[in-house]
Amino acid sequence: MAMSHNNPFSMPTLFDALERIRLSEETSARLIKLHNLMTSEECESQFRDIISNSKADDPEALPKLVSLLTSDSDHFMKIVRNEHGSKRVQKLLGISDDVDALLYAAILRRFLDIMTDKYASHVAIRAMLVFDTMEKFIMYNHVLYHGLDMARTQYGCIALNEVITDVGDPCYRKLLLDFVACNAVCLSNDPSGNFVVQHVLTLNDSVCTYNVAVGLFGHCVDLSFKKYGSYVVEKLLEAEESRDVVVVELLECEEDKLVRLARNEIGNFVVLKALKVTRGDRFDLFGDLVHKLKPIRDLLVRSHGSKIANFLEAY
Repeated sequence: MAMSHNNPFSMPTLFDALERIRLSEETSARLIKLHNLMTSEECESQFRDIISNSKADDPEALPKLVSLLTSDSDHFMKIVRNEHGSKRVQKLLGISDDVDALLYAAILRRFLDIMTDKYASHVAIRAMLVFDTMEKFIMYNHVLYHGLDMARTQYGCIALNEVITDVGDPCYRKLLLDFVACNAVCLSNDPSGNFVVQHVLTLNDSVCTYNVAVGLFGHCVDLSFKKYGSYVVEKLLEAEESRDVVVVELLECEEDKLVRLARNEIGNFVVLKALKVTRGDRFDLFGDLVHKLKPIRDLLVRSHGSKIANFLEAY
């Protein structure tokens, strides 16, 4: 009677299993060598030689190398999270369509992990500059989808700011700025996210600046008590499009809360800045602010608000 190949202990099945183990071990060994090539400081010249030789002698060599590089997502992440690995993967971008296609797929598979890592994020940002329009747009869509998660991490907020700065398409630029404005409250209250709001306020986009201010109206006083939030509010005070929104909120603030803000070690800077920026061309708002602060001046003298008290003394 013939031995069934469905039997897990049959000779063909055992041979197949042994062959798979052998191939797996070979692949693991190749991945280890590749990891060393991509991440070791001593392998820089060897890496450059491989790129040069593949262009001249063997056009298929580099796609094969990148195919192995991107064959395992976890292995790929280990390489791009390494400083040298990130730089070398960036050098692979734009060499050929085949290489770009492999790297594009690998980046999308772990997009959020890559965009929130100190070194890996540079690979994706570089890719958005190198890839063709359609691939760029798909990556921009991923940025919009993962934007909040990116913005609220130490390195993700930096990556998001770079994308916003570099995006060349007017439509996607507007979408990204609108995204920040719509989420301004959440981001401004976050230790990392506030840097994204601050960043868009430095781009001199009047519509975005106004939209951020409107989105934060009713929250500016509370933000002014926080170190990172106060930076956002001060930037709003620096722009004509948003200054009045902040000042109006200060004018509508209850006296007790305004006293606490003006005496606060952080908040006093916001109040003082509001006085200084309105003193010039918005004398109506300046007068209203002085009128509101004058009755509480004596409460500010022996506090962090002493500079406000000194300022008010002249009016």
